[in-house]
Amino acid sequence: MNIKVVAGLIVIVAGIVLSAVNFIDSNVEYGDFADAQRIGKRIQVKGEWVRDQESFFDAGKAQFIFYMKDDAGVVRKVVLEGAKPNNFELATSVVAKGKIDGEAFHASEVLTKCPSKYEGDSASVQKTL
Repeated sequence: MNIKVVAGLIVIVAGIVLSAVNFIDSNVEYGDFADAQRIGKRIQVKGEWVRDQESFFDAGKAQFIFYMKDDAGVVRKVVLEGAKPNNFELATSVVAKGKIDGEAFHASEVLTKCPSKYEGDSASVQKTL
């Protein structure tokens, strides 16, 4: 076989393998802290920030630490690798992507859901009707 054809096939196969690995890594399922503890791999946990427990940024380790309550009512310490997400204080719910390591949930990413500025007060909407 021609060396160019063999080299081309190797590049194509390598691309397919890398694409499959990236797809598997990005396919993260939803669950709660109990699911994360049980399966021991990367998972998305939806919940809310527990505002009455401490949250802070550890500049030495570049970590944002806060407490989160999942949909099952379990509260756990969350350690985010990086800075506090934008609009964190306004968040109505939080999704943390990561896995359990010891007593804490170590997140590589935290997404926040904030109230929409386009949602009106239902009482004021009724007055205009």
